[in-house]
Amino acid sequence: MTEKETVTEKIIADAMANPSPAKSMGDPGITPLSPSHAQQNDTDQVPSGPSFVVVVAIDFGTTSSGYAYAFTKEPECIHTMRRWEGGDPGVSNQKTPTTILLTPDRKFHSFGYAARDFYHDLDPSESKHWLYLEKFKMKLHTTANLSIDTDLHAANGKRVKAIDIFAYALAFFKEQALKELSDQTGGEFDNNDVRWVITVPAIWKMPAKQFMREAAYKSGLVSRENPEQLIIALEPEAASIYCRKLRLHQMVDLASTTTQNGFSPTENVGSGMSQAKEHVRRNRQSRTFLVENVIGELWSELEEGDRYVVVDCGGGTVDLTVHQIRLPEGHLKELYKASGKPDKHTFCSGHFSLFYFILFYSQTKLPPLLGGPYGSIGIDYEFEKLLCKIFGQDFIDQFKLKRPAAWVDLMIAFESRKRAAAPDRTNPLNINLPFSFIDYYKKYRGHSVEHALRKSNVDFVKWSSQGMLRMNPDAMNSLFKPTIDHIIQHLTELFEKPEVNDIKFLFLVGGFAESPLLQQAVQNMLQGRSRIIIPHDVGLTILKGAVLFGLDPSVIKVRRSPLTYGVGVLNRFVEGKHPPEKLLVKDGTRWCTDVFDTFIAADQSVALGEMVKRSYTPAKPSQQVIVIHVYCSEKEIVGFISEPGVKKCGTLRLDVSGTESTAPRREIQTLMQFGDTEIRAMAVDVSTGRTVKANIDFLSH
Repeated sequence: MTEKETVTEKIIADAMANPSPAKSMGDPGITPLSPSHAQQNDTDQVPSGPSFVVVVAIDFGTTSSGYAYAFTKEPECIHTMRRWEGGDPGVSNQKTPTTILLTPDRKFHSFGYAARDFYHDLDPSESKHWLYLEKFKMKLHTTANLSIDTDLHAANGKRVKAIDIFAYALAFFKEQALKELSDQTGGEFDNNDVRWVITVPAIWKMPAKQFMREAAYKSGLVSRENPEQLIIALEPEAASIYCRKLRLHQMVDLASTTTQNGFSPTENVGSGMSQAKEHVRRNRQSRTFLVENVIGELWSELEEGDRYVVVDCGGGTVDLTVHQIRLPEGHLKELYKASGKPDKHTFCSGHFSLFYFILFYSQTKLPPLLGGPYGSIGIDYEFEKLLCKIFGQDFIDQFKLKRPAAWVDLMIAFESRKRAAAPDRTNPLNINLPFSFIDYYKKYRGHSVEHALRKSNVDFVKWSSQGMLRMNPDAMNSLFKPTIDHIIQHLTELFEKPEVNDIKFLFLVGGFAESPLLQQAVQNMLQGRSRIIIPHDVGLTILKGAVLFGLDPSVIKVRRSPLTYGVGVLNRFVEGKHPPEKLLVKDGTRWCTDVFDTFIAADQSVALGEMVKRSYTPAKPSQQVIVIHVYCSEKEIVGFISEPGVKKCGTLRLDVSGTESTAPRREIQTLMQFGDTEIRAMAVDVSTGRTVKANIDFLSH
């Protein structure tokens, strides 16, 4: 039996095992006009849309967030946000924590350091009425059936709509950025003059990306009538755009064998980053980064077909992406998507303006308990497990619920010490325990914290008389191990793939990339197979790249379609080919119902803005209303809309009553246009010109 026959039998078996959606809906249905094939635009150029005065990019991170901007008349100057009020000892505050505080009556109060510090200063009897949320971005990836009604849990256990929280956060950044722009220009800055860019992880599915856009609409960042004012940028793409511009003095080359940037790579693995941080600190007063309109020295070393990896290590996610250079002009082309399957489609020709992305996507995932991608918050999770081992899971759960502000205080203290972890560290790390923790534990257990430590058999954590947990360096490093091991495991698997060989550079970006422990682990794993490049101010790499992307969106031309899209149609029933359960007889005609007619297949290259068209005709000539249901699936080959995993994501309802078609068979053209996150569908009655439009909705169906 051939592979095609096997696939066909599998499709028929799935169809027989599932009931018919079309029969239950009772729609008259449509059938393809023969022949039916994809028709792409004559031009590959994406419409440029309106012009903007400034581009503002928002890096909405799991643990920290911020914004940067550049005026279109000065694209070489990228300005980062004003220095945030607040901050922690030993922690850089280039960004502000992704924390939000609502009043007891659920009104927005504050964001970032202001939210965290205000919440911390509240009396415990008062704080339990306030709604404090942190690290809530992860919910968008970990929720299986994400919708507009998805809830988040505040620190006090109360539920709040996720869409409201994300909208409050984006409204906060809008207000901050417009105020800064107004101060810079000396007058009130018009939001219509701003192109907004929001960065999201590459591994996010379509519902999560749409959710972020819906939050932007709700916040007033942009309007539904002007969707092109907002670009959703994938974080590894943004990082790669910025890395193209890197000059030698703007990065650390960990794998170099010669002195670079004034230090020798044979020194301690963290020393290069320490010097880089000092360089950045000295130059941060202006908050303006100059991006030269040239290709960086590293990029000039790359030739046709060369490949490099971007490892984006954030707070909540780790994206591994492989890119390949295509000349001229440093084009990049996309060869593989997340599954790593080879492309079965024709590559686009080389006249596109700058880039093709992405060869390969990969990602790390948390253990089943957390069920999401694995960024630096995995270390926080390990610290919490250690506390549970010492003091008991029941106590930690109660403390978080009854003393939420004190729990936040404890995690702030841990964050500062976490950043001090290094391979060569010999002196202990002290973590302040809030008085509230010590007091509540004694009331809860009837004995002291010191007693709990002695009885816990955790030898590497001691009690200090100053009210601190004293961890030896090996103990702190062990908290990093599960997270780093997971990242290294994914990197190892990636480099073992035959398609991913001869990688010239590995760019390590994202806030977690600053960790000397992670840097050393990546070095040990690669064993000199490729050079490891870390940009200075590595936590702002994605933000700066997102600004560059907003200034020139045409830099990204082609992406992989993550899903297969199509519509449900009727085909003439063929005995022996179609399952008997799919037989539908209408006016003496035998139809096969529930047929999935594919527009774009998963893993297929799609140019941004590309239009795909199909022609259909009503199965019943006298139909007054034409109903077209749009479906999607993660599978590459889909036969029927009743197969497992196929979801309805849109409906087009075209009223043709009171009209007659001059053609023997009325032609209904159905078109789908693929944008960054929005997919638009349209149906046109060719004989009358009547049109109906809809956006594909991943959140409501």
